[in-house]
Amino acid sequence: MRALVIDDSAAVRTILKRILTECGFEVVEAADGRLALDRLREVGSADIALVDWNMPVMDGFDFIRAVRADHAHDGMRLMMVTTETEIAQVAKALEAGANEYVMKPFTKDMILEKLSLMGIAHA
Repeated sequence: MRALVIDDSAAVRTILKRILTECGFEVVEAADGRLALDRLREVGSADIALVDWNMPVMDGFDFIRAVRADHAHDGMRLMMVTTETEIAQVAKALEAGANEYVMKPFTKDMILEKLSLMGIAHA
């Protein structure tokens, strides 16, 4: 299983990578949505992408819209992991194609629970 972690914070990428690696994922990282699309072209699709909303160059919302427009990634699940807490933002992300939404700060258990809900890992 491959996971793509997209966040402009190296610390957040490191934390998520550790959680996902412990679950048996191969983890690919990107600091923004544009780099993440490049990584997908390089390595092929991922089973899941954990996506921050607020990033330079291309934000997480635009990344989700781009991925959902490309049928090569139809099977990829998308989880927003962000500081955006307004219900309108949550709804906007889900309508754009996100499967789950986690608000920062998050815990390992929160990430594992969302993975389990998507049938990817067992909490």
